[in-house]
Amino acid sequence: MIDDGLAEFMFFVMREQRLLNVRGVLTIVCSAILGLPSASSAFQPMSPLGCCAVSRAENPVVNADQTVIILWDKERQTQHFIRKADFKTDASDIGFLVPSPSRPELSESGNAAFALLDRITMPPPQSGGGFPLGCAAQAPTNSLAYGVRVVEEKRVAGFDATILTARSGEDLVQWLKKNGYAYSPAVAEWAKPYLGGTWHFTALKVAKDQATATQNTVKAAALRISFRTDQPLFPYREPESSESSQQLGAKKRLLRIYFMAETQYEGKIDGTKRWSGKALWSGDITSHRTELLSALQLPPSTGPSRWWLTKIDDQWPYEKAAGDVYFSPAAREKSFNLSAASTSKTIELSGLTLVALFSWTLLRKRSQRINSTC
Repeated sequence: MIDDGLAEFMFFVMREQRLLNVRGVLTIVCSAILGLPSASSAFQPMSPLGCCAVSRAENPVVNADQTVIILWDKERQTQHFIRKADFKTDASDIGFLVPSPSRPELSESGNAAFALLDRITMPPPQSGGGFPLGCAAQAPTNSLAYGVRVVEEKRVAGFDATILTARSGEDLVQWLKKNGYAYSPAVAEWAKPYLGGTWHFTALKVAKDQATATQNTVKAAALRISFRTDQPLFPYREPESSESSQQLGAKKRLLRIYFMAETQYEGKIDGTKRWSGKALWSGDITSHRTELLSALQLPPSTGPSRWWLTKIDDQWPYEKAAGDVYFSPAAREKSFNLSAASTSKTIELSGLTLVALFSWTLLRKRSQRINSTC
């Protein structure tokens, strides 16, 4: 007979296996049977705008997981960009640059909208932090130094923010050095497409608190960046980061975009080339419009009257991208939930796997008992 404790454990896993993937189930059950340690490590969750992350020269820094909300107001040609992100670094503080095709407006944005969008797009059953926010604006300096024009400085959502323009990548690097950071030539190369014209940079600084001072991850608060543009975009390009990511042991990261507009949109590199992002959920969420606007701390008149949401996941590689991601209306609207389909398939496979493993264990025990009697 199979051990009573093991049988009870396997029954529990089979009952709760809707929460696990196939690999996790196999690892847990095999660990229980064979006595292997650390079974729970099989299903550790991944921790939750492309930009240029920068730190002092002796401390490497790279973007880690990021979740972004893009609200596109086609009628007003305005994009609202809300992001929360993690950065991997050994430095005590970091800075990062976010390019926008026009002068942005910066505002605090709570994290409530991210949880709400998770609930909307996750398949049932759905089981059910933040950062202190504040904004104390300062008068624009409009100073010109090293070919950089500082348009505005303010404290917002826990960040020290500076909006600026630059004439050249070298000028930008010199300004950044002057403000306490020694950046690599890769930053100047990264900045080239955004120099001159109407493009602006939003330079943001965030510091680790006492609780995270010894960790190599910095979690940034949710911040809303609103700007006018002819076409909605995600700044996907980054400076070369392969060496820094190797130093920090950063191998994988998830970029998740919740794109909301008047219809279904899809993204492409520079608007023309295939992008690796995969749409997992798409549908009309007009019924959630009022609740989402409240969670985003935006007025009721913001955005279209009808809202269509597309959830996109991208296993963002630590390598140089060919360009930024631009979004345009899809050829036709189509509601779907690939997350639910994937979960259903996982549940089915997990159940079959457990049944087969359970049967094999019983047969093995019976065979051992017969051999012992002979």
